[in-house]
Amino acid sequence: MHAMTRTYTIILEPSDEGGFIVTVPALPEVGTQGDTRDEALANAREAIELVIEHRLARGEPIPADIAPEVERVTVAA
Repeated sequence: MHAMTRTYTIILEPSDEGGFIVTVPALPEVGTQGDTRDEALANAREAIELVIEHRLARGEPIPADIAPEVERVTVAA
């Protein structure tokens, strides 16, 4: 049996301490980081794979990707 390919939207946010914090809207249990963009992406891939393996082992559904809408709002402050 060969693995199915899945694609997930991730959010990379700059960390105050440097590097990036990563979240995955479709898989809220994924939270990782990296000192560089490349490291954050690699860590995200690994974390997503682990969450999917865990869900499959428990018989839980694997959600489809969620593409969040991102907007900018200007306010007077």
